Amino acid sequence: MNQKEFNTITESFNSTEKMPVLFVGHGNPMNAIEENEFVSSWRAIGETIPKPNAVLCISAHWVTRGTHVTAMEKPLTIHDFGGFPHELFEIKYPAPGNPELAKETKSLINKTTVGLDEKWGLDHGCWSVLKHIYPNADVPIVQLSLDYYQSPQYHYELAKELSSLRKKGVLIVGSGNLVHNLRMIAWDKFNEPEYAYDWATEALEKMKKYIIANNHQALIDYKSQGNAFKLAIPTSEHYLPLIYALALKEENEKVSFFNDKTVAGSLAMTSLLIEKE
Repeated sequence: MNQKEFNTITESFNSTEKMPVLFVGHGNPMNAIEENEFVSSWRAIGETIPKPNAVLCISAHWVTRGTHVTAMEKPLTIHDFGGFPHELFEIKYPAPGNPELAKETKSLINKTTVGLDEKWGLDHGCWSVLKHIYPNADVPIVQLSLDYYQSPQYHYELAKELSSLRKKGVLIVGSGNLVHNLRMIAWDKFNEPEYAYDWATEALEKMKKYIIANNHQALIDYKSQGNAFKLAIPTSEHYLPLIYALALKEENEKVSFFNDKTVAGSLAMTSLLIEKE
């Protein structure tokens, strides 16, 4: 990319007050169409924080080899799940893409070569949440994939390279779940408020303690944190979006938790907002 092309891209993003960062526990895809306390909180976030120029979303549901960013004008709504009511598959979230932001993101990342993707779209880790935060679908959205073959430390370092986007009106959203073990879901407890296995509670409370203490290294090294963490994070894709959010936190910023509940024993909806003190 030559300097003229780079200047054209960056002119699209005027300097703004630094945007906050979100990590959202997205949970069940049915949250896209149900009315509950979780979606009410998402809606409140949209009404509280400054409206962004665009969103960069890191979702648990776009796992790739290498790192890619969506670069199309009109991303598709991807229904990447099965066994749910027909009504859920009818949902479309027609938020525009932002090829300029995709190119800007690519230019900022030096840790790897980022591919510009024209095929993916918006998966449910992204649209099932953002349709409540921005119900008019009037905020452009770009997704950044998770390279599943890299370590948490790698993802933490890559995320730091995105920090300047926050000063250009870009809201960076990590979407996953701190505790996510579908094999151990207590299906008979889905309608029982806040039911959690002991190990899920132990892992979640320890994670929150580390987050509050800014002990990011302990969270990066989650595999050394004992059996509760192993059960809470059997695979990393729902956990890694948290690593992106934490990497973007600066010293003068605070963390606020919301939707801090566990459902069906092994699925934490705990979410966090990072913003200036």
